[in-house]
Amino acid sequence: MWRKIVRTGRVAEPAPERPDGEVPEQAAELAGSVQIRHVDAGSCNGCEVEIASAFGPVYDAERYGARLVASPRHADALMVTGPVTRNMEMALRRTHDAVSEPRLVIALGDCARDCGVFAGAYGVAGAVRDVVDVDVEVPGCPPRPEAIVAALRGLTGR
Repeated sequence: MWRKIVRTGRVAEPAPERPDGEVPEQAAELAGSVQIRHVDAGSCNGCEVEIASAFGPVYDAERYGARLVASPRHADALMVTGPVTRNMEMALRRTHDAVSEPRLVIALGDCARDCGVFAGAYGVAGAVRDVVDVDVEVPGCPPRPEAIVAALRGLTGR
């Protein structure tokens, strides 16, 4: 079995092209790694499935210095999915305030960017940018794991 493991090597997607585009000013201070706290502000869980894929063994976002953490006090960035519901508005603000400066906010998916199919619904307070300042937006419903990894690589510079 060990011979097979050594012969096969690492089985992962090849690294995508380095992302072009502007890197948020706060990302320069993160020095190649970013600790991310995920906040589900009211999504349908489609984005969460793609986040799991992005951090899974095939795309392996951790190899680029991005890591999910369990507490906002340990995080450098928030990754927010879904439109912000009325019940989650205050919780998102408190979580945002618990992240130390300099902090980044990633709006992941069309619902987080502009409420998507939930726009105008009674229980929706608005898009993420209506509640907290957003530094990076990742489009898609749901966004592909490649897009998530590319956005994270833009933050880490790897």
